[in-house]
Amino acid sequence: MTRVIVHAGFHKTGTTSLQTYLARNRKALKPWFDYYGKYGKAEFLQAGAAARIYGQRRFAWRRRAFRRAFRRFLGTIPRAETIVLSRETFAGAMPGHRDFLGRTLTSYTPAAVPLAREITRALRRRFGPDTVVEFLYTIRERESWLRSVYGHLLRSIHLTEDYEAFRAALADTPDLRDQANAIAAALQPVPVHMARLEEFSDHPAGPAGAVLVLAGVPDDLAASLPPARHEYRGQSPQMQAEFLALNRSGRSKGELKATKEAMIAEAAKERMS
Repeated sequence: MTRVIVHAGFHKTGTTSLQTYLARNRKALKPWFDYYGKYGKAEFLQAGAAARIYGQRRFAWRRRAFRRAFRRFLGTIPRAETIVLSRETFAGAMPGHRDFLGRTLTSYTPAAVPLAREITRALRRRFGPDTVVEFLYTIRERESWLRSVYGHLLRSIHLTEDYEAFRAALADTPDLRDQANAIAAALQPVPVHMARLEEFSDHPAGPAGAVLVLAGVPDDLAASLPPARHEYRGQSPQMQAEFLALNRSGRSKGELKATKEAMIAEAAKERMS
């Protein structure tokens, strides 16, 4: 019987660190689980991107597009006793983005629930009706999460609101724990686990420790592996202010992207020097 742990979100909760750690230690962790993540198998044969798009455009045909891509991916991987999948877009699109009508997305739940149901059905179709499917959602304290989301969107899209305006637009966004609880209630009896980012700050595997615990990886093995690295550091307040000014400057998307990428590369170079 196959067991599948699906780490399905949320964004800005240490997901890059988690995925990088599991990918780097894939061979050492092979006796406990097979791992597939963000950068493997061409991002789940585009199922990750299809899930994100569905989060912004919740049409039936977008959901079917995700279903087809995810099933294609599952057809390429072998059966194993335990499998771990990790992709934050399996919860949909990051709040703060806009839907096809230009409305700000404020919750994962409307997309995360149908996506989780599609994932569960596809896994049992591929590995058998007795397949044990469990979901893991990494969560984070609300204010630090909002600030991290804001910094990400300043960099990645044409966001022109200052932080206070952005925060006000997401005032009705439920706490990540509440969203995970709502998903869990909708998915019963499929198990849903939560792991607070702050609780794994001292774990040698960092956020990936939540996966290791669920998969039953011995503590002494985790301690023997290279410790997790902080893979992504948010922009400084100064850089965020510069990004906001750029977004308000009226430049083209291509020019904005190139300028921001150059700024980020220069900041990374300075940190390394």
